[in-house]
Amino acid sequence: MDRRTFLAGTGAVLLAAPLAASAQQAAKVFRVGALGVGAPELLRQSLREVRYVEGQNLAVEWRDAEGKPERFGDLAAELVRLKVDVIVAGNPAATFAAKKATASIPIVMVNTPDPVQLGLVVSLGRPGGNITGTTTLSADLSSKQLEFLKEAVPQAGRIAVLWNRSNPWHSFALKGVETGARSLAVQLQILEVHGAGEFDGAFAAMTSKRAGAILILADPLFFFHRARLADLAAKRGLPAISGGSKGFVDAGGLMYYWANQADLYQRVASYVDRIHKGAKPRDLPIEQPTRFELVINLKTAKALGLTIPPSLLGRADEVIQ
Repeated sequence: MDRRTFLAGTGAVLLAAPLAASAQQAAKVFRVGALGVGAPELLRQSLREVRYVEGQNLAVEWRDAEGKPERFGDLAAELVRLKVDVIVAGNPAATFAAKKATASIPIVMVNTPDPVQLGLVVSLGRPGGNITGTTTLSADLSSKQLEFLKEAVPQAGRIAVLWNRSNPWHSFALKGVETGARSLAVQLQILEVHGAGEFDGAFAAMTSKRAGAILILADPLFFFHRARLADLAAKRGLPAISGGSKGFVDAGGLMYYWANQADLYQRVASYVDRIHKGAKPRDLPIEQPTRFELVINLKTAKALGLTIPPSLLGRADEVIQ
C-alpha cells in the first residue's frame, strides 16, 4: 500500500468515527410521553437528577387534556403512535387512557389512587402488567382533608363536596369522605359536576343550603380551572380545601393537603430510569407516599374573616402570607 492510499484510508476512518459516535449518541435519546402531568417542572427536575436532560439524552412529548378528561384517550393513542419508550400518566383518567391505548409500552403513574381497587393492576407488590409507579391512596387523603377543613372552620355544620362523575376514583373517595363526616358529626352536601359550565350552579346550591365550607376532590378538570374555583369560593365566602396540586392555594384557595409532589416525582424519575435500563413494570412494586404536605393560604383566611387555629398552623408545611 502506498502512502497516498494509506492516508486516504486513515482519513476515511477518522471521518467515520465522529459520525458513528454521533449516531450512537442519537440512538441513546430516551423518549418519554408525559400525559396529563400537572407539574412538568417537577418531572423535568426529577429526571435531571437521574441524568436525563431534554435536548441531550431525553425527548419528552407533552400532552394534556386541558380540563377535558375525555380527550385523554386520543392523546394516549397519539403517544403510542409516536412510539415513546415510556408513558408518565399524571392522574387516574390519564392512567386509564394509557392502559387502554397500549399493553406493551411501560406506564408510570403518579397521583393515581389505589390502582388495585380501580382494577389497574393485580397487586401493589407485583403489578403484573405494563403499569407501575406511585399511588396516593387518596381516599384516605380526602378524609384527612375533611378533618383539616373542619378544624379550620369548626362552626361549619354542613360541608359541600365537589366531585366529577367522570373521574373513576371519585366514587371511592366519596365513601371515605362520608365515613369521615360521620365521625366529625358533619353533614355533607355532595355536588356532582361534569364540566366547567356546571360550576356556577353548584356554588349557588352551596349558598342556598348554607354550606360552611367546601372540599374539592382532586381532579384534572378542577386543577385546570383552579383559579376560577378559588375565585368562586372566595365570592361565596367559602373556605375551601383541595389536593392534587398546590396550584389551588397559589390561586387563592384556603388549604391544600396531598402527598408531597416533589417526592412523588423523584420516585417517578427513578421508575423511568430503571425501565430505561431494562426493568419490567410488572416486576417493579408500586410505592405508597411517605411524605405529605399541608399548605395554608393565610391571606385567603384573612379575606374570609377566618382565624386559623394555632394548632393547625403549627402543622402546616407552608403558610402563604
